[in-house]
Amino acid sequence: YARRSKCMNIESLGAKDPFADIDDEIEGSTTSEYVHIRIQQRNGRKTLTTIQGLPEKFDLKKILKSFKKEFCCNGHVVEVAEDDAETLGRKVIQLQGDQRT
Repeated sequence: YARRSKCMNIESLGAKDPFADIDDEIEGSTTSEYVHIRIQQRNGRKTLTTIQGLPEKFDLKKILKSFKKEFCCNGHVVEVAEDDAETLGRKVIQLQGDQRT
């Protein structure tokens, strides 16, 4: 009977939601926490893909380097100079071409 005492009791397996902490984070999120991927039309068939809204804790240069290798395109990090107070000073990744794959 010593072996049975080491076994787990099935009643202790209560219904625990594994995504409970994630749901709490989602409820408290705002629209500024979304990452926006936009396509801007240039001359003729030329396009730019812009990625905006990445948190500042990430290194955008490293992300850009991996994007350039993955999508075989050129790109750079641009600082936004709009009149909007929310996006002023924020950085945006620009990639050449339509990279919505």
